[in-house]
Amino acid sequence: MITMNESYKELMVKRERGIKETVMRIVCIVPTVLLALLAFTGSPVIFIAAVACGVLTYFMFQWTDIEFEYLYLDKEITVDKVMARTRRKRAAVLDVNKIEIMAPHDSDQLAFYKNRQVKTTDLSAGHDLDGQKLYLVYYEGSQCFLLNLDEDFAKTVKAIAPRKVFTE
Repeated sequence: MITMNESYKELMVKRERGIKETVMRIVCIVPTVLLALLAFTGSPVIFIAAVACGVLTYFMFQWTDIEFEYLYLDKEITVDKVMARTRRKRAAVLDVNKIEIMAPHDSDQLAFYKNRQVKTTDLSAGHDLDGQKLYLVYYEGSQCFLLNLDEDFAKTVKAIAPRKVFTE
């Protein structure tokens, strides 16, 4: 029997910056610094270019610092994308009743689903983390979501849909 305390779970997952994001940040920072130094020559064109590069660098840092917040409440998994810990955007709402299967990405339970042509949405760190496994969630026959879930979060969802959720 599930109590009220067990039907609410929250989990934060930070997407790790890869090589692509790091290179994008460097490509924005270097011209900004160089143009800012050249702006001291007094040229208004260089000053405007330095400000434009600075704004671009600000937004690049916003776009490459991403966390996902998973919230399970009342048979729904809500995923919010948090950018630079300041802006929040709803990424997905998954009704547990519409989930076909939820299992770790390396699970044998997913063998039947591997060859499906579905739209995959990555809402994870991209790989297993300490204490969190990468789960695939096949949803409504046409979508697949990648989530990083800890054992407690997965067991809470499994208690509601034991035939759809696999933890091994």
